[in-house]
Amino acid sequence: MKALRNFIDRIKPNFEPGGKFGALYSTFDAFETFLFVPNEVTKKGSHIRDYIDMKRTMIIVVMALAPALLFGIWNVGYQNALATGSEISFWPMVLHGLIKVLPIVVVSYVVGLAIEFAFAQVRKHEVNEGFLVSGFLIPLIVPVDTPLWMIALATAFAVIIGKEVFGGTGMNIFNPALLARAFLFFAYPSHMSGDYVWVSGLTKGEGIIDGFSGATPLAHATLTGAENLPSALDMFFGFIPGSIGETSTLAILIGAAILVVSGIGSWKIMVSTVAGGLLMGVILNLFALNPFMEIPPWYHLIMGGFAFGAVFMATDPVTGSQTEKGKWIYGFLIGLLAVLVRVFNPAYPEGMMLSILLMNAFAPLIDYYVIQGNIKKRKKIAAAAAKNS
Repeated sequence: MKALRNFIDRIKPNFEPGGKFGALYSTFDAFETFLFVPNEVTKKGSHIRDYIDMKRTMIIVVMALAPALLFGIWNVGYQNALATGSEISFWPMVLHGLIKVLPIVVVSYVVGLAIEFAFAQVRKHEVNEGFLVSGFLIPLIVPVDTPLWMIALATAFAVIIGKEVFGGTGMNIFNPALLARAFLFFAYPSHMSGDYVWVSGLTKGEGIIDGFSGATPLAHATLTGAENLPSALDMFFGFIPGSIGETSTLAILIGAAILVVSGIGSWKIMVSTVAGGLLMGVILNLFALNPFMEIPPWYHLIMGGFAFGAVFMATDPVTGSQTEKGKWIYGFLIGLLAVLVRVFNPAYPEGMMLSILLMNAFAPLIDYYVIQGNIKKRKKIAAAAAKNS
């Protein structure tokens, strides 16, 4: 590492303002601060100093996402083996998953980072770190058979419309990764719904054995309730069709533990989202009018993108609520609305995406009323104290 540090120090003057490649300073700075913690200190005002900067925060989130990605790679191969009747052995399934998933990850990062770097160069700003996570999230929340050109379009839409028009990382209203999925869902619905998109190779129908549909548990629940669902253990461990990183609740819980222990993810939002989903599930059970309303409430937690959304999307510190009481309200409403949308609108069986995006829009309003409530409470206390004195 010392040799690398010396090399960077040697070429750095060329990229500083006035240097031979001064126009590329933002790009150089992005790579330097990715490799090493910046040695700059604050020049004015009071600041809280911490050894964890934004890049390190993003890296920890990426580490938390790694179990879901690794399991997703294996599951892509596993589902393909089931669909084609191939021999089910570990390494061939992993290799098949890598071949299918890795290009999606590469396209997401190449397109997103190219746009981020371009905007940084034009604005002469530092390169934002937020896409380190968004570029990782986008491949995990899409079906494996989504064409790469669609991934590129969705990523570009998410970065430009979801982030840069608002001023970049930290200024966006909506979660960029969810905007990418929403773009795909509404622009190309046939590639984001239906039974055939969730399993590698199913869209072409080559070598698929008779009777294999590739339908997700949510699709089964919409039509027949709990009747044809996989076992609860299969859904918990993730041996089911679905988006690449959303199938394994166990892998997602490992990521949740990393986020909570590191203090980066809000456990309040996670817990309240689960509570909201369970409460709505209980209410639907009491007034069951269709088979989907009759499934056990906790099934909603291990189907579709509920767990993934609760851990990695709802907890986004930029687009979620900032106040402590607001986090409880924000998460609770996400869980409540996600299950409500799932059950009552078959056109949107995955209600988690829409509920989080909706609550992203209302998060500032929730925080506003929480703050106003605190102000009124303090005024009453102050008035009472003045009266008693």
